[in-house]
Amino acid sequence: MISFKQLPIEAKAAVAAGVVFFSMMLSRSYLAEKLDFRTRRWLLRLQMALFANTLMLMGSLHVWRSTVTTFTRSSAATSFCFMLWKIAVFMFLALAHSSFFTLLFLVAEEPYFFSLAAYTCLGAYIILIFFLFTLGSVEQAYKFLAGRGAKAGTGNKNRTALKPVLAVLLTVVLTVVGLLNASQPPSVNSVEIPVHKLPSTMNNLKVVLLSDIHLGPTVGKTKLAMIVRMVKALKPDITVIVGDLTDAEAKIIRPAVEPLGELDSPLGTYFVTGNHEYYTSDVSNWFELLKSFNIQPLHNENVKIVSPKSTSDWFCLAGVDDIEADVLRYSGHGMDLKKALRGCSSEHAIVLLAHQPIAAKWALQERPDINLILSGHTHGGQIFPLNAGAYLLNPFFVGLYQVGQNTFVYVSPGTMYYGIPMRLGSRAEITEIILRSP
Repeated sequence: MISFKQLPIEAKAAVAAGVVFFSMMLSRSYLAEKLDFRTRRWLLRLQMALFANTLMLMGSLHVWRSTVTTFTRSSAATSFCFMLWKIAVFMFLALAHSSFFTLLFLVAEEPYFFSLAAYTCLGAYIILIFFLFTLGSVEQAYKFLAGRGAKAGTGNKNRTALKPVLAVLLTVVLTVVGLLNASQPPSVNSVEIPVHKLPSTMNNLKVVLLSDIHLGPTVGKTKLAMIVRMVKALKPDITVIVGDLTDAEAKIIRPAVEPLGELDSPLGTYFVTGNHEYYTSDVSNWFELLKSFNIQPLHNENVKIVSPKSTSDWFCLAGVDDIEADVLRYSGHGMDLKKALRGCSSEHAIVLLAHQPIAAKWALQERPDINLILSGHTHGGQIFPLNAGAYLLNPFFVGLYQVGQNTFVYVSPGTMYYGIPMRLGSRAEITEIILRSP
């Protein structure tokens, strides 16, 4: 039987990842009610950072072997430039690995340069791993089809050297493009949505949808202030924030949240939790902070949105807790659609705020009379190649979907980004939704 010491380092990393994952599941199930919030918060974040790093270690070993070890037998291996290259690759990998720990130590009103650099390296790391794997697979397929699987020669050596060079060049180009794209202000996307049973006096009601701002290591007060200015310029009747506003505790990042106090939609500003609010383990304090800015959390509850033109005309705006609260066994929280829609009958239009598209799907299975659901969570994949995974894992990916005859689902691609300050194949968005009565 092979001992742990005899296992290759990749296998050891996989075992370590499994151990950390098991400890996460144990903490979520058996220790959730035994630990205080502060201890749970730190334990969960530390476990997530360790789990991500143990998984990344396998990829980092592959990167090092592809971009450094491959060239150690070449004539350039003893040069000063190659030494600088080795240092650069090591620093790149170290920064990528450190990104997950910035949530624990480097969150403030504005992002630290180290956090921005670390998460940029993480984004480049993901792209580089993809291209190394893809080009390696193409190379192996070529060898198999050419019948040269066991032969080695100058041509093979040249192709082996070309693969990491091409992967690095593509990664650099896409990283720069992604950074430039994410640095632009969110686009304003105007969408008209017919809402069954919406009173005629509320025709053309304007709802501005925000989602996935992710205040934390790489998004701070300056970007939030820009978003608020853009929202105010649209003059919405209602503003809704459908989760993942933050990745940090309320007390730590409170100064960065102050621009939200300038939102002044006449029919109110409303908020529902996303999965990242529960990762902070500080939801109650966030609710109190948002209320101080006149933003109403919809904690499995609803409000009547009354027409400014007729007090007898209204529709039901409801919000549910994010489904991650159930996974984390977060006390007093969890998606409860029956409670959220209490008093909302099919005689009036129903608009539901639910962070994750899977929650939107579950809600429609239980209450098909819901007319409109506003979600986020997917980020439109945020960066290539994660777009494909986000598309496959969510029943609604991004944009407007019609479900049945009288129901629509709109999924925001996110108003900022999570961690990695890059966007590839997606664009940050502030959505201006115009409600149309039939």
